[in-house]
Amino acid sequence: MQLGNRSGTLVLLVSVFTTAVVLSMAVDAKTDSDPYLRPHTVPAPADNKPTNERVTLGKMLFFDPRLSGSKWISCATCHNPAMGWSDGLPTALGDGMKVLERSTPTILNTAYNKLQMWDGRFRSLEEQALGPIQADVEMHKDMKALLKELAKIPGYVELFEKAYPGEGITEKTLAKAIASFERTVVSTESPFDRWRMGDGKAVSVAAKRGFELFEGKANCVVCHQGFNFLDDGFHNIGLKDNKDDGRFAKVPVKVLKGAFKTPTLRDIELTAPYMHNGAYKTLDEVVEHYNNGGQDKANLDPNMEPLNLNPQEKADLVAFLKSLTGKPAEITIPRLPN
Repeated sequence: MQLGNRSGTLVLLVSVFTTAVVLSMAVDAKTDSDPYLRPHTVPAPADNKPTNERVTLGKMLFFDPRLSGSKWISCATCHNPAMGWSDGLPTALGDGMKVLERSTPTILNTAYNKLQMWDGRFRSLEEQALGPIQADVEMHKDMKALLKELAKIPGYVELFEKAYPGEGITEKTLAKAIASFERTVVSTESPFDRWRMGDGKAVSVAAKRGFELFEGKANCVVCHQGFNFLDDGFHNIGLKDNKDDGRFAKVPVKVLKGAFKTPTLRDIELTAPYMHNGAYKTLDEVVEHYNNGGQDKANLDPNMEPLNLNPQEKADLVAFLKSLTGKPAEITIPRLPN
């Protein structure tokens, strides 16, 4: 009798384990087959695969104001984790409190981007990491001076050696470390994700209608595609009084005049104001802009056309956009080395 019970227990345990494995495989298969669901892995270059040591070092550098000429601006000053990895300002503040022309883009999911920055000037996170540090209107730090200063901090000398043995404190290892931390800044599970995975109650009826509009009548999907809701492309969306050439300054092709990189819609509720110049404070204003087909029709992207959405449809679209906001990841501020 006891042996029978044990056998039954064993069969039950095997059955439970098998069921769990099958369910896990089903979840993985669904994630792999649904382009809207977040991938399991984050891409990284072969010469900078993430390690705990690299991420730890990169995080310290990201939060360290000593990387700026004034010693009060860090990467995290503009890319604040409490504000959707942006800064909540219409346009960024740089060295000497100078008001810049473009808003601070979130660094959320930038690991998946093919090009970085509003105008796509950088092709990797490693390239992007050094740009703001050296830009005279942003962090305004001389690179040679910075490397010498870091080399005088014993804690950083030890951390760089652990992260990149034998490579030293160089421009390359500095960039690689910051990029390694930035690759950990990825979106978390949102109500939209849970809905796509089969939880019918995860989002509201309005959000479900909004998603139908997103893919259909509103045609948002023409630019906001896949799990990250972007196309790595550049578009002139007809913002009023826009004098910024955008991508055209880097690639002088007429269609790119006034065009800017499509931003991710992940955690969009957390990253207001919106657009490259912070033109709109709310998602309702953003939807209204697209509903009107843009304001400035000069060199307008051909996909920009009036949508003729009624008030309920506009509200539904906003409800869907808000369903893309995940639970904020917990971030601890590192103690900086000395």
